[in-house]
Amino acid sequence: MDISGYTAIELGKAMKEGKATVQEAVEAVFAQIEKTEGLYNCFVTLEKEKALIRGARVQKKIESGELSGPLAGVPFAVKDNICTRGIRTTCSSKMLENFVPVFSADAVLRLESAGAVIIGKTNMDEFAMGSTTETSYFGPTRNPWSLEHVPGGSSGGSAAAVALGECFAALGSDTGGSIRQPASYCGVVGMKPTYGTVSRWGLIAYGSSLDQIGPLTKDVADCAAVLEAIAGHDPKDSTSMERENTDFSSALGEDVRGMRIGIPRDYLGEGLDPAVRKAVLEAARVLEKKGAVLEEFDLSLVEYAIPAYYTIAAAEASSNLERFDGVKYGYRAKEAGELHQMYKQTRTQGFGAEVKRRIMLGSFVLSSGYYDAYYLKALKVKKLIKKAFDSAFAKYDLILGPVAPTTAPKLGESLSDPIKMYLGDIYTIAVNLAGLPAISLPCGHDHKGLPIGLQIIGNCFQEKTLLRAAYAYEQTLKQEEQTYGKTI
Repeated sequence: MDISGYTAIELGKAMKEGKATVQEAVEAVFAQIEKTEGLYNCFVTLEKEKALIRGARVQKKIESGELSGPLAGVPFAVKDNICTRGIRTTCSSKMLENFVPVFSADAVLRLESAGAVIIGKTNMDEFAMGSTTETSYFGPTRNPWSLEHVPGGSSGGSAAAVALGECFAALGSDTGGSIRQPASYCGVVGMKPTYGTVSRWGLIAYGSSLDQIGPLTKDVADCAAVLEAIAGHDPKDSTSMERENTDFSSALGEDVRGMRIGIPRDYLGEGLDPAVRKAVLEAARVLEKKGAVLEEFDLSLVEYAIPAYYTIAAAEASSNLERFDGVKYGYRAKEAGELHQMYKQTRTQGFGAEVKRRIMLGSFVLSSGYYDAYYLKALKVKKLIKKAFDSAFAKYDLILGPVAPTTAPKLGESLSDPIKMYLGDIYTIAVNLAGLPAISLPCGHDHKGLPIGLQIIGNCFQEKTLLRAAYAYEQTLKQEEQTYGKTI
């Protein structure tokens, strides 16, 4: 098999068996990047020379037996809001256009300890604010299935790079669906772990109570392996959890008999594209045939998730982005004559329109006289949403539904109507508000040939149950494809 056809785990195995080398893998992804990057714009920064040097070191460790894990030698991409020592980290913003961190995020350090080779930083919505990867200062990324469509966001560059074969796996960050939604639009697997499972140290913050780093991969087995590599307690992150049994790959299996799966009626109603609805319900029937017990139920509070999320996320963003003032690091306006003018001009010139919009909204809901009416009320709604999920998980092991109401929109459609863009997150943001794990995996295509994503949501710390169901569904599809020559 050609190296490019391998999954990350298959590549790691081939390297250990001497059937491939790290250098061959790095050269293969850069050959693919040379073919496709000019059209799709998945990367902000590429580091071929550093990747080859790192690859040579990793190759020696594989040969000596020092590195024997499943990801040793695998070329990875990293979203451009996750710090990488010595590699530019811009958040796809003019504000950090030339910022080079002196440290790497904990998730990156863990990947490198596992033997992964970082090849570059992927494009994203500026400061992770957007759902299409069109708000990037470095231009939009395009969908691998159609150049006219968006790849989703904010981790659109990572999702598209995996789908195009420009890397074997990637890291993204998920604040309100920013891993799962681009995974759905690009036809790959993306997972948002339970809040606190992966350290946020080194992730440039957008909404600190919502952000979580997670994997974007070719299949579920790769997803489990990457999550296993990056999960773990980090004393540098006060929200990091002490967890046992993070051997997520051990959970992979096709036995879902007796598993109770709930399907919220609220997720199947008005606004959902018929093609998406059909694909999701067909996926549910696949799991039912394998022995899972399915039932529709009312989740409630779904209509309140979007205003609660955008109130909380904007408030946290306005606070987190205060540090970008032109004084310590990042862009600084040159023509300013005095300090306050420098602050104003730096932030006016350094931030894009969507970032400014969210900073202003956040500052408003935190301001005197509006804090109780908006921000405090949003926190109360967040608590109620968590209670609604707790009630659901008292009855069900998993919750199943769509990732997004439609397949990928055309470039420019969402930017012309920000509210429409925000409403596209209706099925993903409640997961972040409740701190739950969720996975997106391909479950079909619409009449345009664009991918449709299936979302499976688990209770806190139940990633293994989540991965088992996702793997069972994925393997059934693969068996169907081998038997009938097409996906169901």
